[in-house]
Amino acid sequence: MTEKAQSPGAAREFHLHLVSDATGETIHSVARACIAQFEGVEPHEHHWTLVRTTGHVDKVLSSVSEHPGVVMFTIVNDPLRRALEEGCRRLGVPCIPVLDPVMGTLTSYLGIESRGEAGRQHVLDSEYFERIDAMTFALNHDDGQGLWNLQNADVILVGVSRTSKTPTSMYLANRGLKVANVPLVPGVAPPPELFAAAKTDGPLVIGLTKTPERLIQLRRNRLRLLAQEDDTDYVHPETVREEVAAARRLFAANGWPVIDVTRRSIEETAASILQLYEKENGGSE
Repeated sequence: MTEKAQSPGAAREFHLHLVSDATGETIHSVARACIAQFEGVEPHEHHWTLVRTTGHVDKVLSSVSEHPGVVMFTIVNDPLRRALEEGCRRLGVPCIPVLDPVMGTLTSYLGIESRGEAGRQHVLDSEYFERIDAMTFALNHDDGQGLWNLQNADVILVGVSRTSKTPTSMYLANRGLKVANVPLVPGVAPPPELFAAAKTDGPLVIGLTKTPERLIQLRRNRLRLLAQEDDTDYVHPETVREEVAAARRLFAANGWPVIDVTRRSIEETAASILQLYEKENGGSE
């Protein structure tokens, strides 16, 4: 624990051991969300996934001994939990069971004990296959593809180039929504299938927009990556401003909700879309 003895104002580097009995997605997300709240810290992450034997726990503790730091875990098996917690206690390092507050509250409220089975959230149930179908749908309807059955989407994202339509579609697909995205191209009318789908009771059409300044920056970066000249209308300030204005006029004319994604992460944009979708569908996905 000597490496922790730093002055409060000093930059903090520390070892962070993330231990999971499944894929590690949950513990990684929780750790990232928590660390983001602290300025000037840099965790050196050690990822331990599918930890389901005492031998694997011993390997984790050996690493913790070599690189003392904070241990966060999502292990539900009691003997393995005890082994990890006791080992951390001997080493004098903090050991945080991130699921315990939630599980404890649910147990108290529901009046039943949890199963304590690792990886239950990854069981191949109907929800899993719905997510796979949604991912396939998003891939087949990316960037204006698959217009022939656009009406089968749950959500259609519309926007000019570089408004994060594709990554947002894929994120939402992982949440089980069938999402299509349609680009708005200068000088090209939006596909009639978009308006036809919007008139049905099916898809929720949402417009995505960004400030022209941010769009120009992103487009210039894209052109550099592609080793292309950046002296084009694609990044010309006046042209980009007109693109954004035309898109907003289209959204307003059709009564489509608009989300400005300029200062939003993909996760934040997706959360707003999910709220709109739930509201549109009476509070359920």
